[in-house]
Amino acid sequence: MTLPLRAGLAAALSLLAAPVFVSPASAHAVLAVTQASPNQGYRGVVQIGHGCDGRATTAVTVTIPEGVIAAKPMPKPGWQLATVKGAYARAYPSYHGTVAEGVKEITWKAGSLPDDQYDEFVFQARITDAFAPGATVYFPVRQDCDGAVADWREVPAAGQSARDLRSPAPGVRIVAAAGPAPAASTGAVVKAGDLTIASPWIRATPGGAKVAGGYLQVTNTGTEPDRLVSAAIPLAARAEVHQMSMDNGVAKMAPVEAGLVIKPGETVVLKPGGYHLMFMDLKGPVKAGDAIEGSLTFARAGTVPVRFAVGAIGASAPEAGGGHQHH
Repeated sequence: MTLPLRAGLAAALSLLAAPVFVSPASAHAVLAVTQASPNQGYRGVVQIGHGCDGRATTAVTVTIPEGVIAAKPMPKPGWQLATVKGAYARAYPSYHGTVAEGVKEITWKAGSLPDDQYDEFVFQARITDAFAPGATVYFPVRQDCDGAVADWREVPAAGQSARDLRSPAPGVRIVAAAGPAPAASTGAVVKAGDLTIASPWIRATPGGAKVAGGYLQVTNTGTEPDRLVSAAIPLAARAEVHQMSMDNGVAKMAPVEAGLVIKPGETVVLKPGGYHLMFMDLKGPVKAGDAIEGSLTFARAGTVPVRFAVGAIGASAPEAGGGHQHH
């Protein structure tokens, strides 16, 4: 074989082995929660709506930007987790002193998400005061498919819109944290932007139970809709928004996949027998009379700390006088 022919064959083989970077229109990664506040927790939900030019997604990588600390991924059945840790540009205050290093990159890999299916990849982190209200923090996402890659990491320059970019990184708008309102008689009332959250509570559980129901009401006083995406308490590995309905006399329960919408001027009540939170994979019992610190995550208002009062097993409402929020 002549040298030019051999070189040409080697170049062709290297092209076959290299991943193909697909056009932005053929794949897209977005964040479900698009607002957060400085010095508060953030629950990142990376939504993958389809693959790359029809190819299945086999890995999703999220880059954690400088100024976002304490990142932790949520394990995903059928996928392997890998993280890259490194030093921060400076030390940041945390709940346990200061931190100078942490997770800089998270990858879910060795799975397979067909092009015609949807899934979410979840992590939690803390937004520091490196970002002031009005800023946007960007989380670059790389989507690997069977022999193809969609890399969403372009960040708009000053005065430029993300809509002008071919492969924009998902962004989170930083908003000022809202202070809580005075406590109500049966639980905390908390203001979060245009939302008023009242009487969050959880039913107590018997020993050995792995799920617990959570309830509250949310009023939207703004002009834009918001969505309740998820919730969290330390006792539960995960939580979802569910809806219970009756079908020919049979009670059926199903997750509200895209989150529960709270329209402008509307009050949505989560209660037994209707919309509710389902806390799953409990690590221990939820005890009546306790108060549990937790959070609610909204698409616009971001992650909001709340305190859940704990009612009796089978209760239809929180007990009067329980679960006050103290400041």
